Amino acid sequence: MSVNQQAHTGPPYGQAQPGYQGYQQPGYGGQPLPGIPHSQYGAYNGPMPGYQQPVPPQGLLRAPPTSGAPPPASGASLPSGHPVYSQFGQGDVQNGIPASAAQMHRPPASQPFLPGSAPTPVSQTSTFQQYGPPPGSAQQLSNQMAGMTIGSTSTPAPPPAGLGYGPPTSVPPVSGSFSATGSGLYTPYTSGQGPPPTSVSQGLPLAQPPFSGQPISTQRLPTQVPGFAPPPSSTGIGPSSYPPTTGAPRPSPMQGPPLPGQTVAGPPTSQPNHVSSPPPPSTMSGPHPGPSPMAGLHGPPPPTHPPQPGYQMQQNGSFGQARGPQPNYGGAYPGTPNYGSQPGPPPPPKRLDPDSIPSPIQVIEDDRSNRGSEPFVTGVRGQVPPLVTTNFLVKDQGNASPRYIRCTSYNIPCTSDMAKQSQVPLAAVIKPLATLPPEETLPYLVDHGESGPVRCNRCKAYMCPFMQFIEGGRRFQCCFCSCVTEVPPHYFQHLDHTGKRVDFYDRPELSLGSYEFLATVDYCKNNKFPSPPAFIFMIDVSYNAVKSGLVRLICEELKSLLDYLPREGNMEESAIRVGFVTYNKVLHFYNVKSSLAQPQMMVVSDVADMFVPLLDGFLVNVNESRTVIASLLDQIPEMFADTRETETVFAPVIQAGLEALKAAECAGKLFIFHTSLPIAEAPGKLKNRDDKKLINTDKEKTLFQPQTSFYNNLAKDCVAQGCCVDLFIFPNQYLDVATLGVVTYQTGGSIYKYAYFQLETDQDRFLNDLRRDVQKEVGFDAVMRVRTSTGIRATDFFGAFYMSNTTDVEMAGLDCDKTITVEFKHDDKLSEDSGALLQCALLYTSCAGQRRLRIHNLSLNCCTQLADLYRNCETDTLINYLAKYAYRGVLNSPVKTVRDALINQCAQILACYRKNCASPSSAGQLILPECMKLLPVYLNCVLKSDVLQPGPEVTTDDRAYIRQLVTSMDVAETNVFFYPRLLPLTKADVDSDSLPAAIRNSEERLSKGDIYLLENGLNIFVWVGVNVQQGLIQNLFGVSSFSQISNTLSTLPVLENPFSKKVRSVVDMLQVQRSRYMKLIIVKQEDKLEMLFKHFLVEDKSLSGGASYVDFLCHMHKEIRQLLS
Repeated sequence: MSVNQQAHTGPPYGQAQPGYQGYQQPGYGGQPLPGIPHSQYGAYNGPMPGYQQPVPPQGLLRAPPTSGAPPPASGASLPSGHPVYSQFGQGDVQNGIPASAAQMHRPPASQPFLPGSAPTPVSQTSTFQQYGPPPGSAQQLSNQMAGMTIGSTSTPAPPPAGLGYGPPTSVPPVSGSFSATGSGLYTPYTSGQGPPPTSVSQGLPLAQPPFSGQPISTQRLPTQVPGFAPPPSSTGIGPSSYPPTTGAPRPSPMQGPPLPGQTVAGPPTSQPNHVSSPPPPSTMSGPHPGPSPMAGLHGPPPPTHPPQPGYQMQQNGSFGQARGPQPNYGGAYPGTPNYGSQPGPPPPPKRLDPDSIPSPIQVIEDDRSNRGSEPFVTGVRGQVPPLVTTNFLVKDQGNASPRYIRCTSYNIPCTSDMAKQSQVPLAAVIKPLATLPPEETLPYLVDHGESGPVRCNRCKAYMCPFMQFIEGGRRFQCCFCSCVTEVPPHYFQHLDHTGKRVDFYDRPELSLGSYEFLATVDYCKNNKFPSPPAFIFMIDVSYNAVKSGLVRLICEELKSLLDYLPREGNMEESAIRVGFVTYNKVLHFYNVKSSLAQPQMMVVSDVADMFVPLLDGFLVNVNESRTVIASLLDQIPEMFADTRETETVFAPVIQAGLEALKAAECAGKLFIFHTSLPIAEAPGKLKNRDDKKLINTDKEKTLFQPQTSFYNNLAKDCVAQGCCVDLFIFPNQYLDVATLGVVTYQTGGSIYKYAYFQLETDQDRFLNDLRRDVQKEVGFDAVMRVRTSTGIRATDFFGAFYMSNTTDVEMAGLDCDKTITVEFKHDDKLSEDSGALLQCALLYTSCAGQRRLRIHNLSLNCCTQLADLYRNCETDTLINYLAKYAYRGVLNSPVKTVRDALINQCAQILACYRKNCASPSSAGQLILPECMKLLPVYLNCVLKSDVLQPGPEVTTDDRAYIRQLVTSMDVAETNVFFYPRLLPLTKADVDSDSLPAAIRNSEERLSKGDIYLLENGLNIFVWVGVNVQQGLIQNLFGVSSFSQISNTLSTLPVLENPFSKKVRSVVDMLQVQRSRYMKLIIVKQEDKLEMLFKHFLVEDKSLSGGASYVDFLCHMHKEIRQLLS
């Protein structure tokens, strides 16, 4: 049985966890478990990007064992019901004198985050990190790093108040030792309170006065693990610990009264996630007389257990800091000395336990169980939608679906001062043409005839559910600018007794958040209706492209793909016309007119002055010219089979496509398949300027900027014509994506990159991407404008588009996967009564040539209390915005400046919450708002990403590619891109359709006997442990042993057995959810590819110097404390 299955059933963050190291718990009675091999990993002695930590107490120390990963911060979340292994070999004792007298010292380990502070030598213990029960939905992490040592008590005491971190405080070492008794008293505390003081012997300063008089909430016991003594009662474990609430923005488990002096603003969700400071020690130096520290607590006494000789306590749901023996994972380190049960030296300072800090998996699971079953009805203003990771249905009742618009906060500050104080960016991520699931209705198309849509006279906002009809329905008052406009006679309708029009439910624009208007000729270029768009396929036929088999592959695929061009709902065939160009140093145009017996080729060799040599016969209807097109696609690979031309041009290819669309007077899309840096003599010629030496210098930003302004001007011309460019690149070396991608990026197109393209491994991915790209819904010649009600306005925009003024976002093409992110700023006060409104209007040409307006409306709440802002934020959207903001920042600022600004902004957001919304508590606590408790872990993932912190193997082109890709990603895509999904395949239920429960992204969650799948939206890794059973290997890969598994497989073999079918269906399910076809990579444990795989285990320290989640959380805490002091 693996230690890390179904992490989601572990205790949710924010709940007291069963079993803590404040006291021991009956364990295995020292019986070693059979069949646990020793690990081949030694102790980790490398430096950690850490923080100063207290000097260890004198005495014998043990080096903490860890796996080769960064020093894990103890533990992984475990379901209740699974054995938990401590980091001590079975039969070892936590403290006591080592059998070997040799002193095992750990070298000084930590390098401080901030320059200038010298590292203190550190010794890490192997004991559990204490995790204290939270106040409310809140979590408390405490200053236990502060060198707390517990003195000799012969009776167990309740746990200290929480785990935590803060700067080390110097604490004199305590003489005497930790009690080696059994599972002592454990009080479940009500959310909203800290635990009572721990009993600690002499020598500790009093940290805070003991609490008294708090009621205890007793909640259900966790399920018992066979063979374990019952763990102490815990406050709710697993999904049920969040009471499901409907309609509440985020459920919060706060029961019980607040602490004395603590004010709770609004509903309990305002409670912080707490992470708490060193326990208030009691001053007694003798043993505790039974449950005395709980005097003053009401409620039943907690269960007590008979003392047992000192065994590492088993924490239900997590394990010790450097996990020890588990099934298929070796012991802590070979030859662990056996420890007796005599009292030994005090344990040295502790590191944070990863199980006690917020878990993305837990938050995702809780949201799914609380909000996945009910439809999300959009009728109420300012509702926070379920997370993007939750499957839910949307019912449009007047606000746009979260599939179209997601906001960083659904309750925005009334004043700019309040917004500045909180530093929470106010932004919306808008995906105007998002694809809806089949169960949801597409936006209705409203046709108002000649007169067109009804609009406000002053601000030109479109009719929507928030407009107020007055004077019996003869006029309406604009909800955006308050101007009163006459209702056109044809649109007049009487009002009912509530002031609503009687045709309210018959008109989508009065009752729905999203709908479309048919645009009149006034909305068209040059006041004439557009022609249907055209697709032009432009194929590089240089030596590289032909030799790799790419040209033949493209031509073969196009023969069948042209039958799947996008078409309007009920049309027999697509209205889109197609054209073909091939190129190397010169361009070849093809006449495929239906009346020809054979296609004709025309060569343009004067690339400096590009023109289209034919008008008639270049853009044709697929069905009419089918035989000529098929003949051409057969001939192209043969014509260039013996080419020796290695040089290519690039800009003239785009110019040719642009000229062809101009001549045909239509918008359209160029599909360019390109393989090498365009060094041939021509406009837009580039040189190889790749220079790794610029990384971490002030000139690094030049790597992200185009090397010539030529492409910016070309992009502007393309946007004016509605010519969108999709680029498929197949580089074997530097290609300068930062420059070649400019036109794609500014026209709203997509880039697809296949480095070192090989037919057998990359063909599937390329063909799937090409098919989806050709078939997906696209709006051409698009202009988007976002209007807002008085008080805020759109000030900044992120995405793949061009802007010629400050308000209009122009895109030659906008597809169903692209988002535009808009930031809002205050220009006046807002009122809580009226709230704030957004209206996004997108004018575009459909694939049939119909001019349309798509409208999305959203109403938000406004608040005068910061607590309301923090209660209605959405972290996934916030991270999407922050990543885009940072990725744009690298164009103009050194990467270090961008990283520091990100950390600083998030520290300010959290410090403002701490200062203004959290109940008073010691500075040693890190307190996070409930709906932002994942901000640190996700922010750390953004900081460690290839754009902001590249490893040595990341190319300049990769960074430019990722930078452009992320800029138009939606929230679901950035979520899985920055924090990949890790699934234990060996735990998958072969009989169900569901995915196995995800686990956290850390190496210490992996077991050598299991197979895991990791996906991030671009790649799928299948990681195979060295001890996986032979039968599983046979079932999945069709080979008989681990060594025979080929890591060059690009698809899993199709085998007729339940496990193979299940894994392939999981892969297919994931592929369908993503906008790009993910590359499948097989990784065998300890293989060279494992380094690449480990790069995506984002909770661990990265090779490029990125901090582990635990270390970063400590760093954020330090930053917050500096801001508060």
